[in-house]
Formats: sequence, structure tokens, C-alpha cells
Amino acid sequence: MSDDVPVHPAATVILVRDGETGLETLLVHRSADLAFHGGSWVFPGGRVDDDDFLVCGRDDIESAARNAAVREAREEAGLVVDPTTLVPWAHWTTPPGRNRRFATWFYLAPAPAGSDDITIDGGEIQDHRWFTPGDALASRERGDIVLPPPTFVSILRLSSCATVAEASSHAHSHPYLFFAPKPVKVEGGIVTLYDGDAAFDDAPRGLERPGARHRLVMVGDDWRYERSP
Repeated sequence: MSDDVPVHPAATVILVRDGETGLETLLVHRSADLAFHGGSWVFPGGRVDDDDFLVCGRDDIESAARNAAVREAREEAGLVVDPTTLVPWAHWTTPPGRNRRFATWFYLAPAPAGSDDITIDGGEIQDHRWFTPGDALASRERGDIVLPPPTFVSILRLSSCATVAEASSHAHSHPYLFFAPKPVKVEGGIVTLYDGDAAFDDAPRGLERPGARHRLVMVGDDWRYERSP
């Protein structure tokens, strides 16, 4: 696969609500026929469209990404999200070597009223479910659902929060991280390095170098996210 695949802007919204057993987040199940993360469970989101630039102008990509996050929540789940409630969460760029690449703004937002009344199209989106972070992680470990790395890392981060208020506070106080993954093949799987890892600038030779860690180890079903201060 050529490394000159264009990188398209995209946006994702992590919708959260206070459920009976704790914090819940909405995941939608993408059709297995889709070329990008087909069959995976993800947060609502997608590519930034031309119409997302109409109000803000072509140079304001972050405002367009916010518009896209609101639009995708409406199109994929039937939920109307107040754009003023979006809190920047992280930014992920698909690594080279993929057939499609995206630079994706992730936002956190409280679920709007009517969050039990989800509407999906039955085409690109096949199903939906409100998960507690713990349930989502356990379902992935059992093999019941597939989570792409950005979704997995985000849910793992959410697992430290018990309420919407805690998740919002965490998003405001946590460093805004830019993830530009560098996947490295290892025996039995892949180690993906992120900025801040001691091996990031010398992959794959420096994989065992002592020092700071910022990586996702994916060996079989055993996934482990490591980030040292």
C-alpha cells in the first residue's frame, strides 16, 4: 500500500450519560461491508464534509470538525448534540500504509435528552448500545465486539470516570494528546508507538529501550495501553 494515501479530516463524538450502574457511552456497530473499521464498534463519527465548512470557512478546520461531530451524531444515532457542549478529547491520525487515512478530532459531550431513542440507518450502522466502559472492555476481551485502537484507548481512559461530571472534568484537565501511531510488528501481534515513547523516533530498533512509555501492546487478545508521565 502506497504511503501517499491522502489524509482526510474527520470527527468523532464520545457521548456519555449517567446510567443506573455508572457512566455509559454510546457505541455504534459499523457494517462489516465498510472498508474502514468494518464490523467494529465505534463512537459516532465520520469524515468532515464540504457543508461542515459553510458557516466557519475553509480555513477553520477545527470548527468544521465540531460541525461534523454534531452532524454525525444526528445522522448515525438520531441525536441532536449542542455544539457548545463538545469538549476536545484527543486527535488521532491513521498511520501510513492503510487504504484510507483520516485526521480525526475526538470530542466528549453529554448525551442530549432522548438518549434512549436512538435511530440508526441499518446500512452503514447496524446496531447500537450504551456500554459502561467496563462492559465494553470486557466484551472486547471476550471477543464479543471489536474495538479499533482509538476507541479502545478512549474507553480505557473513560473507565477512570464514574459520572458525566467526572468525565467532563477529566477532559478539561487532561493533556490534549495527538496520536500519530507507529505500528511495529512483534511476535504474536503489534506494538503501536505514540509520541512520548522512548522508542517513537527510533522504531522498530528502539522498542526495548528503557525510558518513557506511550504505546499500545496488542498481542492476541491481550491489549495493554502504557503511558508513563
